[in-house]
Amino acid sequence: MILRPVRDDDADAELVREITAAAFAAPHSLPAGPAAPPRPADARERDRTRHLARTDPGGCWIAEDETAGPVGAVLSSRREGTWGLSLLVVTPGAQGKGVGKALMARALVHGRACLRGVICASRNPVAARTYRRAGFTLHPAMRLTGVVDPSRLPPPDGAVHEGTERHRDLMDSVDRRSRGGARGPDHEQLLRHFRLFVVDDLAGSGYCYADDRGVQALAATSRRLATRLLTAALLTMPEGHPVRVTELTAEQEWAVDVGLAAGLEVSTAGYLCLRGMRPPNPFIPSRLFA
Repeated sequence: MILRPVRDDDADAELVREITAAAFAAPHSLPAGPAAPPRPADARERDRTRHLARTDPGGCWIAEDETAGPVGAVLSSRREGTWGLSLLVVTPGAQGKGVGKALMARALVHGRACLRGVICASRNPVAARTYRRAGFTLHPAMRLTGVVDPSRLPPPDGAVHEGTERHRDLMDSVDRRSRGGARGPDHEQLLRHFRLFVVDDLAGSGYCYADDRGVQALAATSRRLATRLLTAALLTMPEGHPVRVTELTAEQEWAVDVGLAAGLEVSTAGYLCLRGMRPPNPFIPSRLFA
């Protein structure tokens, strides 16, 4: 087995998507057959891969077997002293053979100078064991799912604005306070694929990314502002359309309360894995960029 860097090109972006699909037993698997119709999530995954290969070439790797071909991939980033794992996947036939361990080790080398680390992990016991052995604390997470009933939600208690690129400094400031490091260039990718909601007044500031399927990330300087942002985002969801809000640790009770008020159901789902930091609050991590 060899490990090689992920290249910033369409071929490697598609290869990482195919490895991911195979690892999660998606309808299409390696080797790739006829191209399936593109989904929004596919475009986001490809863009995420190329973006991180460009900004963090030392943190993005593909594992290749001489016989089986590509069998695993990892994507990670460094942002102002905070290391984030965006993806770690191994195809079914290569699992249990040290591929994930080798990829994780290479990604951790990329983050060796970082004081903090963040991973959004599934319920997969192998993943949980891998991250715990790497020194991460596993914080059980919840998710909210269902169809929003806007009649049950009170209106936001203040102004919420449409965000744009000009709010980058505001968001970087909130990121530093919440997760210990600004997302910086990752906001360019999030702005490409999600609606941005922003609050900024005398009480503080915050932001939230969302699309028609749910919330992607949220951070604010107070629970009150976070509640306002999440409420505003849920009120924009299409009528009758199922949505998700994920990676909620016990510290995010404010978000659980908003979701329950909106008619969503709460259930357990994976872990938020942290190293060198306590669970940020109020905060909803990004599954794309942690």
